[in-house]
Amino acid sequence: MYNPISPGPEALTGPIGSRQIQEVAPDVVRVPTIMVNTYLLGPSGARSGEWILVDAGLGKNAAGPILRAAHERFGAHSRPAAILLTHGHFDHIGALRTLADYWDVPIYAHPLELPYLTGQTAYPPADPRVGGGLMARLSWLYPHRPIDVRPHIRPLPADGRVPALPDWQWIHTPGHTPGHISLFRRRDRVLIAGDAFVTVRQESGRAVLMQSPEVHRPPAYFTSDWQLARNSVLRLADLEPEVAATGHGIPMVGEHLRNQLDQLAAHFEEIVPHQGRYFPVPARADEHGVYFVPPRPSARKTWFTLGLLAAATAALIWTRRTRPHA
Repeated sequence: MYNPISPGPEALTGPIGSRQIQEVAPDVVRVPTIMVNTYLLGPSGARSGEWILVDAGLGKNAAGPILRAAHERFGAHSRPAAILLTHGHFDHIGALRTLADYWDVPIYAHPLELPYLTGQTAYPPADPRVGGGLMARLSWLYPHRPIDVRPHIRPLPADGRVPALPDWQWIHTPGHTPGHISLFRRRDRVLIAGDAFVTVRQESGRAVLMQSPEVHRPPAYFTSDWQLARNSVLRLADLEPEVAATGHGIPMVGEHLRNQLDQLAAHFEEIVPHQGRYFPVPARADEHGVYFVPPRPSARKTWFTLGLLAAATAALIWTRRTRPHA
């Protein structure tokens, strides 16, 4: 049941309002929260069930700016048809349970993302040695445990439809996570890319503060399959988007966007962190969650060294046993 009291009245007061939300395309509003974007999809003044929220920000306090923007955009009593997740990393699900309970609406995600949203399995741990920059080095602190948002969670329709929004389709863009998805509106080529690529170098604390718009690979420290990530970038570049609204960074538009996205696609193999934990061997997952995580690079070196020592010892023993006696 719709519960207009649960987040508390303080959620509807605060500095984030019309000056900070941004209509990046017709019926697409960006709501920035701390370091990550959320999006409201639907026409201004839409009634309940005629709009959706994409992603839920970083931390429970993200409920405040999201609710204020939704009330300003659609009215105080309007509820979304659903909350849709590009993926379930901690910085995209902060206010998820709060908002789903408050609105009493379903949460949709790709089937391969469900194990991390129903408490079954953790994501692969971050790799703080890739990407460089403060945000990357601190990534070992970032949560990667699952959450459990049953009974709200639902798998996305298998045919690519987006609930309540017939002009939109969802596209499976794995690599950053197994079930990562992006959203595309073909009639005007508007793309919501999530973290399949971003428009800020998310590994760098300085870049995150400056927010200069540039197309970048997905955040390296949490990307667990670089070959799939490359394939996803190629697929999105082929769409030739006019607008790209990403999970991190400022939306980009037009030829400048397409040129940079094409450059990322063409040179993706060159910017893969070749010394990282997840290259060349990725983490592996299925509908039940992660079933293989490569060891840390230091651990691989340790085992390699131990293997060499064991082989040398075995060779020495064999030589002594087979040496002719005088």
